[in-house]
Amino acid sequence: MIEWKDLRGWIAEVEKIGELARIKEETDWDEEISGITYLVGKRKGGPALLFDNIKGYSEGYRVLSNILGSSTKRIALAMGLPLNLSELEMIKMLRDVFKNKIPPKIVSEESAPVNENIVMEGDVDITIFPALKMWHHDGGRYIGTSDAIITKDPETGHHNLGTYRQMITNKKQVGFYVSPGKDALLHREKWWQQGKPCEVIAVYGTDPATFICSAMGFPSNVSEYDAIGGIMGRPVEVCKGKVTDLLYPANAEIVIEGIAYPDNLQPEGPFGEFQGYYGRPGGLTPVIDIKCIHYRNNPILTAALMADHPSCEQNLFFGIARSAKIWDDLDRMGVPGIKGVYSVPSAAGGFGMVCVSIEQRRAGHAAQVLALAAQCSAASYYTKWIIVVDEDIDPTDIEQVIWAMSTRCHPADDIDIQRNTWSTYLDPTRNPPEERPYGSKTLINACKEHKYLKAFSKRTRLTEQTYKKVQKKWAKYGLSFEVPAIDAFEPDINS
Repeated sequence: MIEWKDLRGWIAEVEKIGELARIKEETDWDEEISGITYLVGKRKGGPALLFDNIKGYSEGYRVLSNILGSSTKRIALAMGLPLNLSELEMIKMLRDVFKNKIPPKIVSEESAPVNENIVMEGDVDITIFPALKMWHHDGGRYIGTSDAIITKDPETGHHNLGTYRQMITNKKQVGFYVSPGKDALLHREKWWQQGKPCEVIAVYGTDPATFICSAMGFPSNVSEYDAIGGIMGRPVEVCKGKVTDLLYPANAEIVIEGIAYPDNLQPEGPFGEFQGYYGRPGGLTPVIDIKCIHYRNNPILTAALMADHPSCEQNLFFGIARSAKIWDDLDRMGVPGIKGVYSVPSAAGGFGMVCVSIEQRRAGHAAQVLALAAQCSAASYYTKWIIVVDEDIDPTDIEQVIWAMSTRCHPADDIDIQRNTWSTYLDPTRNPPEERPYGSKTLINACKEHKYLKAFSKRTRLTEQTYKKVQKKWAKYGLSFEVPAIDAFEPDINS
């Protein structure tokens, strides 16, 4: 069971392992904080950044950025995993973690830390929090980046937590932009079709487990609250909304409750998105009328920078978590021989490319894996490149994958395309923008041709005998670095 209870407890653990930087110098919410975050994010394992002194804001109003960044240790702390695992080992362990589901527990409003301050109706002012303008051409200040947006299906009562951008439009409203096909949009449209407003809760100071699960895609009959509880090893403590019929996390930093109406639209965007481009052009978007704000003393606003790789906040954690879910989807569909799955972090925030390693067991095995990986629940949204490789290829090593594509894929026979697949308004390759929800996927078979497996050219490998001989004499060669590890050897023909 994870010992930390909230964002502050997790930050304390991050500080213990030396991966937190407290920025005491005055910093500006207008592009400076995001500029620092972008540059720190370029460094693998760069620290989480806690900004304590923000221009124009009272002491105690803080921003946390580069939350997980490119640190496997911080991701492990968030998910309750050992700190010394490789990415593939983390993916394998997360498959079991995601299988655990523990429903939330309702606690009293008085006991919830997020209710240290409650502001109602006429006194609402969302601008008291230091929301960031991240990129020069952003349409405004975005308070919702590392967030959890909570909606409910009016037919089933199912709660969904999703991560969607939210721009401040004025003191009492924030934008309610949602990509096509996402649960919050489906819920919103159901409410509006019934002639009712859509109730919404937004969490702007999320603990990392909540952020990870909100950013992921779970089946529509699985609540992210249950998945977060499974990660934590205990129920998420939640409170009943004060002005909505929704549940919000008791240990969050900042929570708003509000209402969205179909004819209540305001200009929103553009916004620098996860692909490293500005998203769809700015336009009219539904907004949330804020009815209530809950927040802790000395609140911490969590901010996730969307950028090119590796500075994009979501890339590594999303790639690892998504890989585990895709692997689990394939396993539940009964696909045999899966040896590894990797949603490549550098490919548009972990969305764009999936690599699957398999042990070929039958004719058509690779083609089956390609088709199912392209359309399984965890990978169907946006993914453009699906690549299947043999079991001797580590899918987390993109150089090995490219080598397999170059030596085992015959493009005329081994590449297929799926058309009119699920995509997003944020895809810059589709123009005009109204065509963007419709995408396409490339399926690349980079496995040895199954019917010629026995005749396929033999790859070159060191024998274990030669490796050990060189390893023993390594220091005598005058080489200052360690002997590179080898994961497989060629049998010695003399043994």
